[in-house]
Amino acid sequence: MKSPGVGLLALLSLILPFAHGTRAGAQGVGDQLRFEQQAFSRYDDGLFTPFGELSTLSSTEFTEFGHPAFPRHSVRVKKSDFCDGTVQAYTGYIDVQARHLFFYFFESRRDPDTDDVVFWTNGGPGGSSSLGLFMELGPCRVTSPNSTEFHPQSWNEYSNIFFIDQPVDVGFSYAEYGEAVSTTVEAADDVAAFVAIFFEHFTKFKGRALHLAGESYGGRYLPVFASAIYDQNAKLVEAGLTPVNLTSVMIGNGCTDFKSIMPSWYNAQCEDPTFPPTLSISECVRMKQLLPRCEKRYKESCEDVFDAIDCNAATEFCDRSLNGLLYNKVNLYDRSYPCNGLDMDTECYPIMNNIMEYLSDKTLQERLGVDPARRGPFKRHSTKVSSAFFATSDFWSFPAHYYLAALLERNIRVLIYVGQTDFICHWMGNEKMTLELEWTENEAFRRDPLRAWTVNGSVAGVTRTGGGLTFATIDGAGHFAPYDKPIESLELVNRWLAGKELQ
Repeated sequence: MKSPGVGLLALLSLILPFAHGTRAGAQGVGDQLRFEQQAFSRYDDGLFTPFGELSTLSSTEFTEFGHPAFPRHSVRVKKSDFCDGTVQAYTGYIDVQARHLFFYFFESRRDPDTDDVVFWTNGGPGGSSSLGLFMELGPCRVTSPNSTEFHPQSWNEYSNIFFIDQPVDVGFSYAEYGEAVSTTVEAADDVAAFVAIFFEHFTKFKGRALHLAGESYGGRYLPVFASAIYDQNAKLVEAGLTPVNLTSVMIGNGCTDFKSIMPSWYNAQCEDPTFPPTLSISECVRMKQLLPRCEKRYKESCEDVFDAIDCNAATEFCDRSLNGLLYNKVNLYDRSYPCNGLDMDTECYPIMNNIMEYLSDKTLQERLGVDPARRGPFKRHSTKVSSAFFATSDFWSFPAHYYLAALLERNIRVLIYVGQTDFICHWMGNEKMTLELEWTENEAFRRDPLRAWTVNGSVAGVTRTGGGLTFATIDGAGHFAPYDKPIESLELVNRWLAGKELQ
């Protein structure tokens, strides 16, 4: 596979089961759970005492927590007055032997004792969730390289929310000896263990509804993460532990299924009923002629029988054939906002550069509890991680949409929402994926017509619902929907968390 430096798939990685790294004892989810359940069976459950109340934690030093069911994992947490002074806030690390994953946790502004828990991850692969926190949906937004302001449309208005930098080498996360995680399946192990340890220790949240949320490559992460948590629950019950109350998955502007996404790049430039064509007639005709070849090659080499070499060649062909906008140097993350899409941090989204400078401050890093080994200039994206995921063909080596269908069959609700002006993870590709999901309620979902949903009496987008699956667009929003349309995005999420219809 080519180095992730050119093409649409490469640009996706800039924002946004075989272990390629040197992690000792790397195992699949099932093998790891069997190992850790056996480890738990050696302990008397009376030896485990939950910590209990988060608010009693130190604000100057980390408190470390483990659990005998997860001998390879532990969690360090400290209190913080950072970002939102109106709620209890915490930072910490998930320690997996010599690998360390950084996270933020903010309690709900409304009622932390009863509100649901949301777990947020950005995509990439390699993108720091600090973008989600400080640019999109967190309790504060960075306004300059040295200041933040209160964000009234934060998703912690009605939920307790995590932001996690994963896998290792993303954001403030790191590995002591260069260990790497290079597949989504391997990354899921750590997330599932962390969630279980958190709910076991902090009993105030035990049994609370958990929603996994994210965007972009999170569309591939989250179905696998949620499946790992769901499958882990059976092991927890066998070991005498409380299962995690996994309730839903919320994917924003996701690239879940590239079989659906790549053809939608043609739609985005030539046949989008919500947006005027951006290419000439001759260029659109050329693309339309190449589209069937792209779809055929992808199906044969990436789906029917996965062959890494042939699949990489097929995706490179699709990338070259359908990326006309790339050479026009436009904003691939918001077609309505002209800028040089190859210069995102300064021209398209200067807030990204401000976030990197803000988080590079030594005093702030010490305040957050960033480990000394990771202090220094902050990077919003890890090329090491994106390169590792490209090398293992993680982009297309597993059918993430199959995981979504399996979750739906098990009554885990799924929300797919998309900013209507996004190009890279286009709404038509996401709609196509939802319409083609193979599950028992597929026909009910397909029969439901698209209809408007509104916020404060104004149309905010269109939506379709059937069974536990909901698809929705957000008008006027690009790839970073909560950044572009914070009021509408928050209203969509609040209705979803409350179990209400969007319209």
